[in-house]
Amino acid sequence: MRRPPFTAWLRENGGIAHSATARGAGYSQRAMADAVAAGRVDRVRRSWLVTRDADAVARSAIEVGGRLTCVSAAARWGLWVPPSDGLVHVAVKPTASRVEGGSLVVHWGNGPMPVPPHCVEDPLIDVLFHVARCQSRRDAFAVWESAVRLGMVEPSELARVMWRSTAAADIAEHLSALSDSGLESIFVHGVRALGLAVRQQVWIDGHPLDAVIGERLLVQLDGFAHHSNAQDRRRDIRADARLALRGFTTLRFDWYQVMFDWAFVERTLLLAVAQGLHLAPPRF
Repeated sequence: MRRPPFTAWLRENGGIAHSATARGAGYSQRAMADAVAAGRVDRVRRSWLVTRDADAVARSAIEVGGRLTCVSAAARWGLWVPPSDGLVHVAVKPTASRVEGGSLVVHWGNGPMPVPPHCVEDPLIDVLFHVARCQSRRDAFAVWESAVRLGMVEPSELARVMWRSTAAADIAEHLSALSDSGLESIFVHGVRALGLAVRQQVWIDGHPLDAVIGERLLVQLDGFAHHSNAQDRRRDIRADARLALRGFTTLRFDWYQVMFDWAFVERTLLLAVAQGLHLAPPRF
């Protein structure tokens, strides 16, 4: 089978490759040099070949001799990540020289999984390792659960990893596959931090509830794009009314409140529990 031209092969492989990888694919030094001379490919740090339209985030990692990791790699894979601050997270060898760059977050520690040479990104296990050490526990928990939810890894597999990190081992111990979204992961983490027992994905009256506290306090979370039309809104109002007539209290919180106004969410939940809204009414 005839090989595609070098530039075409490079684009098929994400637009970035080490020269050793290119040679292993059968491309000569001359083919690489010709692509660079023609202006179709840039040479970075002598041994990396990068197309002009390659991903800028990945390029910034190899420019400092590192690999994408943490939330930067997680976002490229479609995992839930917290709102971006514009910084690029890069893993470098512990022996690497000082890395400069105001837009970079440099991760020096080694993850538990060996990394093959000439990788542009860390493997998933190492990405989760750096997320656990870099992000807040609630955000890291949501990223990890996102990987589980997308079928990229099983909780049982993560529990057996030798993490060498207290933060990562703690998340692995408490991980579940019940959350439907990063928002739900963050909410459940916050509720448990308050000392409240919470159940997820409970069906009542033919509808799934995001969370149930006690016996009668129900919580529904409205994501960032929730209620895009009036029909959805009416459906939720109807469901809430039916549940109220059956003795349940339904609290709804939106994306902004969970992410940026947790004090309001916390105060509302604790007051509801203080009023006994989570308890079933006594039977006489």
